Amino acid sequence: MREATRIGILLALSLLLVNCSSDDRLGALPHPDETGVLTVSTRNGSTTFYTDRDEQPSGPEYDLVNQFAEARGWAVDWDVQFSTAAVLQQLAKGRAHIGAAGLTRLASRDERFTPGPVHNRVREQLICNRHMVPLPTTLAKLEGVEIKVVSDSSYVETLKQLANENPAITFTQTDKKGTEQLLVAVFEQKLECTVADSNIVDINRRSMPSLAVVMELSPDQEIGWYLPKGSDRLAASAHEWMSSAVGISAIARVDAHYYAYISEFDFVDLNTLVNRIENRLPRYRDEFEQAEVLTGMPADLLAALSYQESHWDPHARSATGVRGLMMLTQNTAKSLGVTDRLDPEQSIDGGARYLARRYELLSEKIPDPDRVFLALASYNVGRGHLLDAQKLALELGKNPDSWSDMREILPLLADKRYYPQLRYGYARGYEPVHFVQRVRNYRDVISVAFQ
Repeated sequence: MREATRIGILLALSLLLVNCSSDDRLGALPHPDETGVLTVSTRNGSTTFYTDRDEQPSGPEYDLVNQFAEARGWAVDWDVQFSTAAVLQQLAKGRAHIGAAGLTRLASRDERFTPGPVHNRVREQLICNRHMVPLPTTLAKLEGVEIKVVSDSSYVETLKQLANENPAITFTQTDKKGTEQLLVAVFEQKLECTVADSNIVDINRRSMPSLAVVMELSPDQEIGWYLPKGSDRLAASAHEWMSSAVGISAIARVDAHYYAYISEFDFVDLNTLVNRIENRLPRYRDEFEQAEVLTGMPADLLAALSYQESHWDPHARSATGVRGLMMLTQNTAKSLGVTDRLDPEQSIDGGARYLARRYELLSEKIPDPDRVFLALASYNVGRGHLLDAQKLALELGKNPDSWSDMREILPLLADKRYYPQLRYGYARGYEPVHFVQRVRNYRDVISVAFQ
């Protein structure tokens, strides 16, 4: 009798283990078909998930996952982590159905997780500041070069393989900064070199043009989703959708929205600016001066802002779908009554009113030019992120009304020590700092044309 009871208990436990390991129960999560909710772990970044300047969630992974979930009739519960390693840990613990965080397909990851569909291909690139002398253009020249990369990333595996073949190559890892923060350090010449995926480099070179792609460290690598081990049914569903006509179209839209514009971006110097002052600015000078009359925003400032945004190209477009001379988003254009973002007169008028509104929302006690600089930062990154930065400035003993202090605080919006506690979360806070500086530099040159 006791033996029969023991056998019965063992059989019950065996069935329980089978059920727990089946695709109907992914770790602690029921299958989305049961709950109608797909839990997705991601990380903050320009190629994954972020809050845009209209305070809306955005990003390539965000868009693609939402379209997959919508096709299956599921809502998405976003689990935003600080790093790739944290995303993979969530998968290992069964706390997410899918990891969508710009994950490189690696053999080591294929062993730990169930591979999902691939949606992009990138190359790993060694990135240094172009002013570095000499630039290490070959593996042999990497001896003594300071290289730092994100811990537990695919870059670590690549560099280890290269170091095995070239012992002079050394590098360090960090779990305190993400890839974009390391790119900022290279741009600011606080770090000699780092490694990043080509799509991350492409997006960030727009705001940090002195980043130089020194060499390709890998052939094309696949980027895609991962799922917890044993998630075969859900993985098959994801593969089926991604390879369907609808999925292929979704990938194409994401690529066009976030990446296609990059090759059109002109990484220009002073000579190009002078040329366009002569050949392009005269077409729009009257509109800039009229906008100054209507809004009080100086015409040369508006022209400099427009040059930074579009290089005075009325058909320009950017990563988040902003268009026209002043790079207005659809939401911003609608709120301003702009019906055609590609019409130069409407674009300049709308952009001027939008900047004026950013300026008016700031305290009258803030003296110029600090108030102007803060308004420009708000134009670039969004008012919500600026408010977060000002709140953080107070907490850190800095002056939220001083541009000198805020240019130190804004980059912390991308620092995982701070952004999880902020209302609007992660932002590429270094970008508005560089944005304001470039507008100021352009204005110094352009102002002569308005005298």
